[in-house]
Amino acid sequence: MTTLLNLLAGIALLVWGTYLVRSSVLRVYGAQLRRFLTQNADNRFVALGCGLAVTGVLQSSTATALLTTSFTGSGFIATHSALAIMLGADVGTALAALFLSRDLSAVSSLLIFAGVVLFLSRQRTHAEHIGRAMIGLGLMMLALKLVVIATKPLTQNEGAQALFSSLSGDPLLDVVFAAAFAVIAYSSLAVVLLTSALVASQVIGLDSALPLVLGANIGSGVLAVLMTMKAKPGVRRVPLGNLIFKLVGGALVLPFVKPLIEFVSSQGWSLPLVVVMFHLGFNLVLAIVGITLVKPIARLTESLIPEQPSAIDNTNQPKYLDSQTLSTPSLALANAAREALRVGDYVNDMLGALGRLMKEQDRNAAEQVRQLDDTVDSLYKAIKLYLTQVSRSPMTEAESRRWTDIISFTINLEQVGDIIEKSANDVVGKNLDRQRSFSPAGLAELMDLHDRLRVNLGLAMNVFLNNDVHDAQRLVAEKVKFRELELLNYEKHLGRLADQTVQSLETSSLHLDLMRDLKRINSHFCSVAYPILETAGVLSESRLRKVAHDRDVTISEPIQ
Repeated sequence: MTTLLNLLAGIALLVWGTYLVRSSVLRVYGAQLRRFLTQNADNRFVALGCGLAVTGVLQSSTATALLTTSFTGSGFIATHSALAIMLGADVGTALAALFLSRDLSAVSSLLIFAGVVLFLSRQRTHAEHIGRAMIGLGLMMLALKLVVIATKPLTQNEGAQALFSSLSGDPLLDVVFAAAFAVIAYSSLAVVLLTSALVASQVIGLDSALPLVLGANIGSGVLAVLMTMKAKPGVRRVPLGNLIFKLVGGALVLPFVKPLIEFVSSQGWSLPLVVVMFHLGFNLVLAIVGITLVKPIARLTESLIPEQPSAIDNTNQPKYLDSQTLSTPSLALANAAREALRVGDYVNDMLGALGRLMKEQDRNAAEQVRQLDDTVDSLYKAIKLYLTQVSRSPMTEAESRRWTDIISFTINLEQVGDIIEKSANDVVGKNLDRQRSFSPAGLAELMDLHDRLRVNLGLAMNVFLNNDVHDAQRLVAEKVKFRELELLNYEKHLGRLADQTVQSLETSSLHLDLMRDLKRINSHFCSVAYPILETAGVLSESRLRKVAHDRDVTISEPIQ
């Protein structure tokens, strides 16, 4: 019983080490890895190399699959390019297995020691996650040694021998068993390394080991398919195509396993090395052959999983909030920022509709404003929930600041949407329903403020995206100009009232309300600049106090 527990502990430690490496690297370099993949995915041969490189860093083809599929679903990577990346990812996993299968006991101890020191001494920095990855890599090497030690007594245990011997003689059963175990362990790499350790301990022979390797490869494909079952069609195609490659490759290679075993036995090669070399050779051949077939397989997956046309308008559904990246704050925050920019686009559409309503008295524009505000509210709630889930994972100081910036920007946009809807309702109720209209001069003043608002919104979105200090200073300067222009227009409006201009008298209340609302909207847009200028140290002391107050008010808004 103790022997079995030791073996299970070794397997669990191997899986845990793989998870530590994958999650830690993604937290530090997740955004860079995504950018690297998208920038080099146009050429399928380059994409294959990118998949190999990224998986070599992550130690997990499943993690590479999740990175790739999320971008494929957003249209940034074509399906055939994503399939090429996945072929390279499988080769990267095989190379990692070859490296980790060597006796690295001394390296394991050094990595664990250095990783713990780095992890404990550099909390809430990138170095913390690098130390965590070093611990994971060291644990993987240590786990393999523990598995070998734990399996030695099994070679003398009759019950254990009977259990493992049941795997022999039926290659198809071995493939299914390994595929299921790879899904449970969340790692084909762990299964391949475990198989090599079992062969080294003479618990199983090559007649079981090689089918187990094939099953581990298929299991990683099944795992990716299962994890994306509820995703959009564009996301589900890549795991399906990769699984097709592995199934066809496994089916073609399985009949040649016995002749291969006979050949290897006659050469006297190291059997554990044969296991990992078979894993590498299978994935290399699959990549070489598969790279020529990625486009036909991509077309096949597109026919098997077509886009589902929907009669329901789904513009109020989030497009970039990928739940698979929630455990990796750098990636999740990038997704939330992209969704926030999408909200900004809808707010811009609302401003356009409000402009048509004021200038052309188009009642359809008022209805469009109401519909767009519903969309903005829906996306705001989705982003808020998503960011709440992101905050459950440890974040660096920079990530925490970005989290605050995103939630503040999104709250401001949602409040702008409410102001625009109120303004549209006021125009309908006080002007259109009463058959009134602004004076030409008054309308020109309002439209001038309105046009400046749309320009400032674009500048605010650019500041939010790039954190550029120069653009942030421009945005704050625009706020001053807007306030001065509002005061000037107010004086002009009072002049028209003094001149008894009929249209100005009839619409005075609405005119002043709209100017106030447009000023409030502009203030919300400009608020994105203050944290950037504060960080850069270019705000005056009085402005710093005002910014601190404004941010406290914004963040303390009740989460509904």
